Amino acid sequence: MGTYVKLYIGTSILANRLAFLLDEAGIATIIKNHDESARLAGFGTFQNSSELLVKDDNLQEAYKITENFKKEILK
Repeated sequence: MGTYVKLYIGTSILANRLAFLLDEAGIATIIKNHDESARLAGFGTFQNSSELLVKDDNLQEAYKITENFKKEILK
């Protein structure tokens, strides 16, 4: 069983889109949405506070998908 590694930090919209792409490739993800957690607790955070994590076993393939995703959103 691998440990989870932080792959991406950004807005929740982009983190969810990337998680969808990784899920299509069969890579499980965890999203830590610090904005939502802070809202529920009653205080604020900085923007771009969502973290996307993947198991280190899948890191190489996930990194390739992430690089393609970054190219796509920068067009």
